[in-house]
Amino acid sequence: MKPETTEWIAKAEADLATARREANVIESANYDAVCFHSQQCAEKYLKAILIENTVKFSRIHDLEILVNMITALNPEIQGVIRFARILSAMAVEVRYPGMSADEEDAGEALHSANVIRDVSRDILLLSD
Repeated sequence: MKPETTEWIAKAEADLATARREANVIESANYDAVCFHSQQCAEKYLKAILIENTVKFSRIHDLEILVNMITALNPEIQGVIRFARILSAMAVEVRYPGMSADEEDAGEALHSANVIRDVSRDILLLSD
């Protein structure tokens, strides 16, 4: 595995750990942060796949576009498109005034990140 791929995976895992920690806070959890870090985890895993396959990409944060870029290499990635859409929408909306995530949103974001993580790790031939 390329060193740069490994770096992206480490960053993705750090984002997931942050999302999980915040999701487990009993009082005054920051659900917006759970959504944001869940999206970041998924984004970094998808970019790790592209990097490992020497596919160039621009500064993009739309997970659906990243999934579509990977589809030519690994068609099974299309199975996560619904989760990519959830995370792309949720992570952007909660970063600005006008919308805040609740516990249910945070749970959905964390679940979506875990699904994308699991599929990405399978594609990258990584075990847990």
